[in-house]
This record gives sequence, structure tokens and C-alpha cells, in this order.
Amino acid sequence: MEFKRFLINKLILFFMLTTLITVAVVLTGSAFDPEARFGYKEMLIPIEYAALCMLPTLVTWSKRELSAKAMLLRKAVMLVLIEGVILLIAFTSSVIDTSRIEVVLAIAGSVFVIFVLANLFVWLKDAAEAKKLNRELEAFQKHHA
Repeated sequence: MEFKRFLINKLILFFMLTTLITVAVVLTGSAFDPEARFGYKEMLIPIEYAALCMLPTLVTWSKRELSAKAMLLRKAVMLVLIEGVILLIAFTSSVIDTSRIEVVLAIAGSVFVIFVLANLFVWLKDAAEAKKLNRELEAFQKHHA
């Protein structure tokens, strides 16, 4: 994949992650600390988390097409790295109660669900693009055959 297309896909992923992280923060926060109130500065947290989670996605870049096995391996490494980034943030944060195992499990589970959803959305987008390209190719072949 050319690097420009890779970067555009990462930008799309960034905004997708920001949305999914915002939902996860609201859901887990409402479940574990419903009385907490934050200022405007805290509204940047999902953007910061999404930006940090973008770094591990660089392991999937390759100049040539990866085999399914190689891509799955890189995605697994990426998931472990993302879990590590988010749990590191959680354990170093003074406002996240990581002494409660259910909070840590909720965070790790949220990361996994976001990972699955983001990959599902990307797959659906790519499948729609492939279907469109195949239709256009078929039309071109019929017209020029």
C-alpha cells in the first residue's frame, strides 16, 4: 500500500477511534463513577487516547501486500501494544481507580471492543470499495470486450 493511502486510512481510523473512545469513556465512567464532573480540558482526553493508540497501528504498514497470516499477526501485536498504552495511562493516572480489578477489566475490555469495532468498520469500508471497483471493472470489460 502506498504511504499516502496508508496515512489517509489512519486519519479515518483516528476519527473513528475518537468517537468509540468517547462512548467507552462515557459508559465506563457512568458505571464506575457516575457523580464525577469534568471541565472542558477533559473533553480532549478521547482525542489524546486516540492519538496515542494510532502509534501502534504503524506496525501494520508494509510496502507490499501482506499475507492474511502476516496481517493477523501484526494486528495481534497492535492489539497488545494498544492495550499496553491504555493500561499504562490508566495505571499512571491519579483519577482512574486501578485498585479495583473491575475497572481495569472494563478498560481492557473496552479497548478490545473498540479494536474489534474499528477493524469491522474498516473491513466494511474496504469491502464496499472492493465491490464498487469490481462493478466498475466488470462494466469496463463489457464495454471494451
